This record gives sequence, C-alpha cells and structure tokens, in this order.
Amino acid sequence: MTARNVRAASQTSIATEHASKYLQQLCKHFAHKRPVTFDERNGQISLMTGECNLRAEDASLLVRVEAEEASQLPQLEDVVVRHLVRFAFREELNVEWTQG
Repeated sequence: MTARNVRAASQTSIATEHASKYLQQLCKHFAHKRPVTFDERNGQISLMTGECNLRAEDASLLVRVEAEEASQLPQLEDVVVRHLVRFAFREELNVEWTQG
C-alpha cells in the first residue's frame, strides 16, 4: 500500500472460476493510466481517490478498496465493479460490499 492515510475501506468476495483472469485483465487495463502491480494471484491498483487490492482464490476474487474518506468508497466500488462486469460479460457477478 502507498503512504496514503487510509481511514475507510470496503471489501467483497465475488464467486467466479475466472478470478485470476479478471484480476489480470483489470490490472492491465488500469496500468495504461495508473500505477499498478500484479501477478496471477495478487494485484494492487492506485486510483485517484484510493487503492484497490485484489486476490484471486480458486473460486472467488477478493476485492478491497481503501480511501482517505468514507464518502469516496462508493465511487471506488463503482469504478472497480463496472470494469469487472465488462470483463466478465459471460457470467453474472454477484457483488456485495461490506464496510470495514
């Protein structure tokens, strides 16, 4: 994580057999404009208003977004989910965010 002062976070676990594929697609997409690090199992994207951390498990993609202010979380969640839905157009992703 960067040196930002994180005060708010939310996370979700998305059931999918393609977690690693989606993690890599998301990271490659954002790498054109934002600082990104990733491998087959872990990824980190530094977005304008916060951080997105990803972990690919065997049957799920774990996503955690972090921001300086809780009011920034909905925007981070939306950006990540909108892009994931585009990459996962062949399946319906169930995304439920929890704060904390």
